Amino acid sequence: MGRESSPWSDLYLGMLTAPWWVFLAGLAGLYIVINTLFAGLYLLDPGGLANARPGSFWDAFFFSVQTFATLGYGGLAPKSFYANILVTVEAFAGVLNIALASGTMFARVSRPTARVMFSRPAVIATFEGRPTFMFRVANQRGNQIMEADITVTLAHQYLTREGHIMRRFEELPLIRSHTPLFALSWTVMHAIGENSPLYGADRDSLLKDQVEIVIVLSGTDENYSDRIYARHSYAPHDIHWNKKFADVLRLGPDDRRIVDLTKFHEVMDIDSA
Repeated sequence: MGRESSPWSDLYLGMLTAPWWVFLAGLAGLYIVINTLFAGLYLLDPGGLANARPGSFWDAFFFSVQTFATLGYGGLAPKSFYANILVTVEAFAGVLNIALASGTMFARVSRPTARVMFSRPAVIATFEGRPTFMFRVANQRGNQIMEADITVTLAHQYLTREGHIMRRFEELPLIRSHTPLFALSWTVMHAIGENSPLYGADRDSLLKDQVEIVIVLSGTDENYSDRIYARHSYAPHDIHWNKKFADVLRLGPDDRRIVDLTKFHEVMDIDSA
């Protein structure tokens, strides 16, 4: 699922969710733009800066950098009334910039995030004598997620009796939707009975109904003691019929269970060893 939106519609959210290199590049770009703007303003007053070369952009630029960061080395100084007014405005802008940048940086670092891996494919195969929709998740961190809950919702096009087409969301009941401790791998299963929206479905019917299966996992991070969330979705082409997942659990030298994530997305025929 997605929606069209302007990158400026929620700038704060964009700053929190952007990759680190984009975030830092954005801060650096803003820093250069602001100092370039103030350098141009200082140049409007020839002789307004003491010890600056007349008309030197770089002297004005580096003076702006010193003022914006409240460094004040003393080599360059405002001399005219106009320059002092600009210094007052820029110093205030610098304080605001440091506060906003520091707050956003802290929000990014302190915000707990989940490193949960969802299997790229999902499968429908027989389990305990019934066709069952299955996918698996793994905790990629070395810690544990406490009181983990998972919900699976099927979204599809629905034609009402009045002939209107609307989007319907139906929750798929799971064999196990809660685990008190999520540390390694978890295979999530929905038994397909007569009341299931997936009953009698195949890939063509799922494509026709524009089906999307949305997964939301939540739990408490044991290190942050805060709630974390992870989301994934499956389209019809992600679902494989009459397949099974490759085994990813093995015992280590100290008899501890280890998850082999290199095989996490592998599926195989039911009759394969």
